[in-house]
Amino acid sequence: MARRLRPVELEFVEYAPLRLMFATKVTAPPKAVYAALADDVAGWSSWFTGVARATSTHGGQGREVRLTGGTRFTETVLAAVPDEHYAYRVDTTNTPGLRALLEDWRLTPAAGGGTRLRWMFAADGPAPFRWALMLARPGLGRAFRESARTLDHRLART
Repeated sequence: MARRLRPVELEFVEYAPLRLMFATKVTAPPKAVYAALADDVAGWSSWFTGVARATSTHGGQGREVRLTGGTRFTETVLAAVPDEHYAYRVDTTNTPGLRALLEDWRLTPAAGGGTRLRWMFAADGPAPFRWALMLARPGLGRAFRESARTLDHRLART
């Protein structure tokens, strides 16, 4: 059953009880990376580890995401600055314990070409939930790096 989460705004990345940040460089330019994040939401299932299906809703202002394990999210896009910034908050989910979640993607041109990609995962939940997410940090980091590599290869082919 879907539960409604606390609505948070972009500033949540500054004060969330749990903030996990991951960064890497990809060879694709910011314009291509941004298009994959914001414009080709359905394409996430072909490059982001664990995403089984993603669809854009409300004319690009929302998303519905299903993970391979059955976790579901409905999301509101909070920032969509072409080639620079894409962020969304989770509005409803079937994940127990989660109170608030915001994911914030920042893109900057990398020295020598390509894109410096940063993913901030900001969450709130009871202490045991936050502790479990901290334990999952290495796996989330690995999934992010693998997903960024897969995206980069995908973009190089197009």
